[in-house]
Amino acid sequence: MPESLATATPGAARIGGARVGVCVTLPLDAPYDYRVPDGLALADGDIVAVPFASRTVPGVVWGAGEGAVAEDRLKEVTGRFDAPPLGAALREFIAWTASYTLSPLGAVARMALPVPQALDPPKPAIAYALAPGAEHAESKELRLTPPRKRVIAALAGGPARPLAELAREAAATTSVVRGLVAAGLVVPVAVASEATVPAPDWRTEGPALSPPQLAAAASLRNSVGSGFSVTVLDGVTGSGKTEVYFEAIAAALATEHQALVLVPEIALTAQWLERFERRFAARPVEWHSDLTQRQRRDAWRAIASGRARVVVGARSALYLPMPTLGIVVVDEEHDSSFKQEDGVIYNARDMAVVRGRIEACPVVLVSATPSLETRINVERGRYRVLHLPERHAGALLPAIEVIDMRKESLARQSWLAPTLRTALGDALAAGEQAMLFLNRRGYAPLTLCRACGHRLQCPNCTAWLVEHRLEGSLQCHHCGYATRPPAACPECGAEGRFAPCGPGVERLAEEVAALYPNARLAIMASDTIQGPLAAAELVRRMDQRLIDILIGTQVMAKGHHFPMLTLVGVVDADLGLAGGDLRAAERTYQLLSQVAGRAGRAERPGRVFLQTYMPEHPVMRALVSGDADEFYAAEAEARREHGMPPFGRLAAVVVSGPDADAVDAAASALGRTAPRGAGVTVLGPAPAPLAVLRGRHRRRLLFKAGREVDVQATLRSWLAQVRVKGAVRIQVDVDPYSFV
Repeated sequence: MPESLATATPGAARIGGARVGVCVTLPLDAPYDYRVPDGLALADGDIVAVPFASRTVPGVVWGAGEGAVAEDRLKEVTGRFDAPPLGAALREFIAWTASYTLSPLGAVARMALPVPQALDPPKPAIAYALAPGAEHAESKELRLTPPRKRVIAALAGGPARPLAELAREAAATTSVVRGLVAAGLVVPVAVASEATVPAPDWRTEGPALSPPQLAAAASLRNSVGSGFSVTVLDGVTGSGKTEVYFEAIAAALATEHQALVLVPEIALTAQWLERFERRFAARPVEWHSDLTQRQRRDAWRAIASGRARVVVGARSALYLPMPTLGIVVVDEEHDSSFKQEDGVIYNARDMAVVRGRIEACPVVLVSATPSLETRINVERGRYRVLHLPERHAGALLPAIEVIDMRKESLARQSWLAPTLRTALGDALAAGEQAMLFLNRRGYAPLTLCRACGHRLQCPNCTAWLVEHRLEGSLQCHHCGYATRPPAACPECGAEGRFAPCGPGVERLAEEVAALYPNARLAIMASDTIQGPLAAAELVRRMDQRLIDILIGTQVMAKGHHFPMLTLVGVVDADLGLAGGDLRAAERTYQLLSQVAGRAGRAERPGRVFLQTYMPEHPVMRALVSGDADEFYAAEAEARREHGMPPFGRLAAVVVSGPDADAVDAAASALGRTAPRGAGVTVLGPAPAPLAVLRGRHRRRLLFKAGREVDVQATLRSWLAQVRVKGAVRIQVDVDPYSFV
């Protein structure tokens, strides 16, 4: 609960009786007015508890009240939490995000206060200290045995210690300490119990850098403390980009600033964390969904108070309160994982640039395959770029070859071409490691009945159920629904007639195990890696060469460095090119480049094989030739010709609800009132590709506009004309990445 009303904020401007606007952490569009009670003083940014409807909820003092509520109806602030306030820059960033994404202000504010338990400080812990003069006193009631003397000696001249720690240090039992307490020689004291956060040491010397790395590092160091800037660190896989931006982090730490590093897959950063600890002699504070509630509470308070100097986290870490933020790094900036698709819909890469501008600090976008949007911003002079064109320590980029699957002869239920099988055998014979990439989880993406053709589908979504044979289940990868495989077909009743269609990584592993029975295999996918500890264990096994062939999805494409990994085989290089996604070619190129970059990162040269039915596709040609510039130039020209991002603007408007007729009615109303005019086109409504998701029917409209159009103002005016009823919901995705 919040602190006593009698406690005041030092130097606060709004005292008892004043009217304040409070941004409540609920999906509300504007602050609500409250009265400051007598005995309490509040400043903008203070975190408070306020009554709302029939409950008490957290909120942030946003400024003076607007006076919209009559004085006699004004409710009082319940109290102020003993937590660091949200600074002016963060409040501005929250408001900017809400305006840009058309999200409720309170919903964005809640992202900065995601752990309600963290708003109250932890209860003081009990420690034990020496009573005054006790080291020289003899107790008449207590004989000073050797263990008791050791406890007194351990406390003499030192700080108070927790019971277990004191007993361990003095080689005594806890009952010995309690006996000294009873005798009055040791006294219990209350001490702050905030979690200790090791401070990274920026003075620790890093590894030797190459001349290109040194030049890039110097440039980044100079940007720290020089106001807002955006720098693209563009380096081939294995060029040592991480060590370069570590130098910028060191510069921020040297000036008493905090650093924020955003990564796409926090559960897979084991090697990154080890490198950071080697460089700075301490681990950063982590922020991700796998933390326990206590870890999240301790991390939030350490971050908000400024005690956490470096934070590494997933996209949500961008909205954490960091009072002395000095640099933001977005690693693998091209990765689509930075796009939040639920709740407040935003792209953390783009919002990181906004936060850097508001905080007046540098932003570093890091990638071996920068996004087209980032490249165009470099061309337009908005971002500067630093290139690292060569791998570190003389390692060579791998040779990439395509395997034309139209010319390969594969046995039934086989997915590896003879050419790739031969290369795998050669790598194993040489004592090297190999990686097989297939971006499909589970055993098979589809299961059908041979008797009637019925396909097993999710009851909540327009999606097939994916067989996960290792877990003995059928799963929907969209809503999480899972069930045991049925004994009989639900359509025709036939038993034993189900057939898996197509391969997932589990099925691929089955084939590899049959081909190479002596090889040690492991599967690396998001559903087989349960958190950071499991990821670290798998990385350890690869590093120690306890795995010969690693089979996995895109989670293994990012950042891993395995010196003995020399062969990468992409089993279905065409997989990401299907569908109508405008970024399909770009994403496929980026993903396959990252996968290929795992090979040959040390002394031994690497080889990459792409199994494809479209060897003439521009993506395949660019990967083989290594000419990224030509590929991106063609991609940019195609987007420019059709007015697509980054040369035009898009917004998706999705209408959803449990009743299909109500959803159709609302979507039709939006279609009838859609804006028309120069530079604006609205397509739809039409059923979304996932027409049913989590039990909700979905219709989609696509708003397309030129860059000169005020997208947010136009969308607000349009959506204000349509009122939806019941459980129908309208969700807006400005700058969509997903088109499902």
